[in-house]
Amino acid sequence: MPFSRRLKADLSLALICFFWGATFVIVKDALARSSVFLFMALRFSLAALLLGAINPRVFRGMRRADLRAGTVLGVLMFGGYAFQTVGLLFTTPTKSAFVTGFCVVLVPVFLACFWRRWPGGWVTAGVFSAIGGLYFLTVPAGHLSRLNIGDVLTLIGAALYALHIIFVGRYTREHALGVLAFLQVAVTAVFGTVGCLLCAATGWERLRFVADWRLAGAIVVTAVFATALAFTIQFWAQKYTTPTHAAILFTLEPVFAGLTSFVVLHERLGGRGALGAALVLAGILLAELRGPAQAAADSPGPVPGAESAG
Repeated sequence: MPFSRRLKADLSLALICFFWGATFVIVKDALARSSVFLFMALRFSLAALLLGAINPRVFRGMRRADLRAGTVLGVLMFGGYAFQTVGLLFTTPTKSAFVTGFCVVLVPVFLACFWRRWPGGWVTAGVFSAIGGLYFLTVPAGHLSRLNIGDVLTLIGAALYALHIIFVGRYTREHALGVLAFLQVAVTAVFGTVGCLLCAATGWERLRFVADWRLAGAIVVTAVFATALAFTIQFWAQKYTTPTHAAILFTLEPVFAGLTSFVVLHERLGGRGALGAALVLAGILLAELRGPAQAAADSPGPVPGAESAG
């Protein structure tokens, strides 16, 4: 493999990690202009249309088994994004990114608890590092009762992302990657639309949509760059780089989220938060490199190494 192709693949993965990291700030801003599920419905509907247009072959020969697998992944993906997005109403983009990244550490935990696949020593160390970091990052000093509800909701989303990663590993052995990628995004769009209508009907969340360039830009950026284009680039790039390279690069996502939040929102974690973020990042890195499944925190796409996560 030419070195230049591997370098292009690594740079491409770093670029999409920047997209994923930057979307935490973008979505936080968008939620001031749109209700949660309306934003999700618009984002994923546009992304599904683009994925279908980029790869129209997904519609040819789609089997009932593909629909079942895609629906399972879509439900988990929708749940992860829903809890994460609602959580962003109450927490900061940087904290949301690092708590979301905790999903990678939860993968070996869930595999051990529900599938009796016990992690090795390095992964166990990563789990404890990330748990300690999560405590410092989310719990104010000496005040467990003041835990931010947004962080709790984001952690639930991270748990659903972890289950999503595991099921991606199972289903990619039997189904085409492009079909699964399209179906899970389409199912997320459908559930986002249903959630939008139910919330409006029950009064849980009134419909809000401020039609300005910032909200329109947020929908386009998250749908085009952070979803449809990012998944397409990811599938290409991971053919030409190693799982280790991909795993290391994927840890850049919360870092980019923190940098973007610092530049745009002037967010500062403080000493306790920075220590927590560092410990979470160390745990993610150990789980990515040594764990049974590797995935970007915000990526619902199949990744190297995930095939063994069944």
